[in-house]
Amino acid sequence: MKEKELLNTIKTVLNSSYIGDDCAYLEDLGIVITQDNLVEDVHFKRDFITSYQLGWKSAMVNISDICASGAEPKYLTVGLSLPQEINNNFVEEFYKGMKAAANGVEIVGGDITGADKIFVSVAAIGRTLGRKISSRKNAKVGQKIIVAGLHGSSSAGLRLLMNGQKEPEKFIKAHLMPSAQVEFSREIAENIKEDYAMMDTSDGLADALSQIAEAGGVNIEIDFSKIPYDKDLKVFEDYEDLILFGGEDYGLVAAVGDDIAKDFTAIGEVKKGSGVTVLYQNGLRKNFTKTDIENKIFNHF
Repeated sequence: MKEKELLNTIKTVLNSSYIGDDCAYLEDLGIVITQDNLVEDVHFKRDFITSYQLGWKSAMVNISDICASGAEPKYLTVGLSLPQEINNNFVEEFYKGMKAAANGVEIVGGDITGADKIFVSVAAIGRTLGRKISSRKNAKVGQKIIVAGLHGSSSAGLRLLMNGQKEPEKFIKAHLMPSAQVEFSREIAENIKEDYAMMDTSDGLADALSQIAEAGGVNIEIDFSKIPYDKDLKVFEDYEDLILFGGEDYGLVAAVGDDIAKDFTAIGEVKKGSGVTVLYQNGLRKNFTKTDIENKIFNHF
């Protein structure tokens, strides 16, 4: 069973208008809310990550979802389930990492229990006052595609860790200690007038583009040469796939009008049609369907 199949089942059963974006926008309360889980041996391995780094990443992946909505990150709650052998030092370092990553986003509560492995469940709340909130269904023909963050570095870091390598350290850090695009989100949400689509690239740049394209009933065409990425990725033979399909970079991608796009890195445009079209540097033009992309991206199941 794939993650997206499960999500579709949940949407069908609940029949809720709130489900479909990175965050649920509770307009009557003036907030957005999101929740993410990190599970040992699924999302991380203790051999590869310190408790401080795990705390950092646990906070940052949720802050990134708030940023994807355009809201201001404000509060976090933490559910932490731990095996018996975990000591107090682990918990102390975990929360130090969370606090450092949160950087003013307040940790206001949660729960702690026993478990066979480490489970981290974080809920994040964002404030919508003075900001226009995004939805992936809002992409319109003629809008430009803009991005923030480097793409492919985190998946390169994971590969290095899995292969027992420690260099280049910058790729490993990109995987273990990502940074949410807080300022990019704020600048757009506080200044944009029109409806817009925005997502983070936690499941890969191509996945975010595909989901925006599908939700809006449009085609998204991008120029690969304009995607921001660390040029040292070229040491990997499949670096283009790492950039397009590698996950956990926690960049942002948005479909916006020319007046906003001119101040950011634009990599493409929203057009009529469906799927994602990539113009490669060698002149190759390739269209990816939703199925093509889902078959390439990382699946937690």
